Amino acid sequence: MEKINLKEFKLEDYPLNNFDKVRYGDTDMLGHVNSVHFATFCETGRAVILFNPDISVAAEGCTFVIANINLNYIAEINWPGTVEIGTGIIQINNSSLLLGQSIFQNNKLCATSETTLVHVSGTPVKSLPLPAKSKEFLKQYMLKNYSP
Repeated sequence: MEKINLKEFKLEDYPLNNFDKVRYGDTDMLGHVNSVHFATFCETGRAVILFNPDISVAAEGCTFVIANINLNYIAEINWPGTVEIGTGIIQINNSSLLLGQSIFQNNKLCATSETTLVHVSGTPVKSLPLPAKSKEFLKQYMLKNYSP
């Protein structure tokens, strides 16, 4: 099958779908959602994977930090309404994950995101390998046919 990039993904192409409510307070003076809230919508999508009630993805005493986020703004998001968030994993590394996400409103693509998350612990903070059971669990959320 041909590989595609995130702008070509539809919501149903993602292994995990979620939604968030657009709040009036998310809007700016132009009446559309302020760009900073796009990152919050992405957080809603990735939290479902990282803070799963069935399994602790992070090792005990560890958490995830964002090392890089690349948000591509494609269309406005408006209030009132909801957004749908598609989330999948592009790559699982030794101590990090690369997530791919798309945000839709009314079936229209509004943004894509690639986020690198690093598994960390301690003071000072240092990266630590992901547990094998976490890597195995995360495989179910891999994006298929993705090409950067």
